[in-house]
Amino acid sequence: MSHPPLALIAMHGWAGDSRAWRPWQKAAASRGWSWQSGERGYGQLIPSTPHWPEQTGPRAVIVHSLGLHLLPAPVLAAAELVVLLASFSSFVPAGPNGRRWRQALHGMGQRLEAGDSAAMLNDFLREAAAPAPVELLPAGPSSGAIPPEGVERLRQDLLLLEQCTTLPPAFPAGARSLIVEAGADRIVAPESRAALAHALPAAECWSLEGVGHSLLGSDLVGPVLNWLEACR
Repeated sequence: MSHPPLALIAMHGWAGDSRAWRPWQKAAASRGWSWQSGERGYGQLIPSTPHWPEQTGPRAVIVHSLGLHLLPAPVLAAAELVVLLASFSSFVPAGPNGRRWRQALHGMGQRLEAGDSAAMLNDFLREAAAPAPVELLPAGPSSGAIPPEGVERLRQDLLLLEQCTTLPPAFPAGARSLIVEAGADRIVAPESRAALAHALPAAECWSLEGVGHSLLGSDLVGPVLNWLEACR
């Protein structure tokens, strides 16, 4: 008996864009699955809000980092499968250790307001790529000029990062979840990674040792899509 095709919606994180999902989209299409990529519009790409197709069949979301908190509530609430790549429920760690992350966010915001967006993004992306070289990152907003409206969205979402303290209210309680944790993540604090696993005790967790926030070199497309196939 054949299964109805899986519907997937993906959302990139802060300072990213939908081009990073191209290998995933190609692989999903080869399985006959539908795909939509949300687009925040930080750079030259037009903002795009994803929505579920009318087809029947399992619904899955794949998010990277802040992407979990950028998804529209109706999209997240209707998901039956959730893949969280280097993501978090709360970004700033609780207690004194959170001061470093809060100061970093404020400093980045000040650089945006001072017109230093290109250099600030380059600094951020080096940390996100590490320990891999930043040159391995796919094309993104920093590949071209950042328009004023893109700078404003980056600034707004820096504030959102600081405000993220729990899973989004729309997170589907009955969904099967997969957490993919970057063991060498320089963006999401170890305490925040642990907090996500604690918030989703039933989730399956994969920890990738030596892999940074951008998950470069991790070859995740096949394994994650196979996990979705097995869960549908």
